[in-house]
Amino acid sequence: MTSAAVPQPRREGREGASATSAPRGGRRSLAAALLLGAVGAAVVLLASRQEWAGGTASVAGGDFPLTAKGSDVTGVPAALAIVGLAALVAVFAVRRAGRVLVSALLALSGAGTVAAAVLGAGDSSVLDEKAAEAAGNTAATVGALTHTAWPYVAAAGGALLLLAGLLALRYGRGWPAMSGRYERDGTPRPRKAPVVDPDRPEDLWKALDRGEDPTREV
Repeated sequence: MTSAAVPQPRREGREGASATSAPRGGRRSLAAALLLGAVGAAVVLLASRQEWAGGTASVAGGDFPLTAKGSDVTGVPAALAIVGLAALVAVFAVRRAGRVLVSALLALSGAGTVAAAVLGAGDSSVLDEKAAEAAGNTAATVGALTHTAWPYVAAAGGALLLLAGLLALRYGRGWPAMSGRYERDGTPRPRKAPVVDPDRPEDLWKALDRGEDPTREV
């Protein structure tokens, strides 16, 4: 007697589990990238509108308070946040090499935001200009200079954009793209023949003008 081969259900179960785990991993990375990118861009834009530094200018009547918002210090973080947000949306509109390039742009936007925010944290040139204008002396500088934590909040938002870009570079090839059912490939589409109503003489004449037989049943 010959022994029949026994099927290996455990092996099939492992293969099935690995097949279902791949889509789950893609969905998780997609959701994480969307969340990180959207939150990061929002944080950067919010932080750019807050006060980054403050000080005083010596004038004839005493000390004049001065403040500088993030947008006054540098407009780079806010601009790069908008670029990163646009790149995050564009990831789903392109495929293959285009998706890699857009993902890289998203990551670079985050890295640039971090660098610009950190550099702007200690910048006092804007306040120096305001102090010189208030004092009427081009050599005047700001006094009692203070800085807030908002530049580092903007840097944290840039780090979230950077993480979203890295996720897109790593897992973006498996993410879904925009549906192409609305894209036209240039192929002429068949036109429906107009319905001819035999009870309407004008329809009969129009059919004859088109070279059709109005008495033919569809």
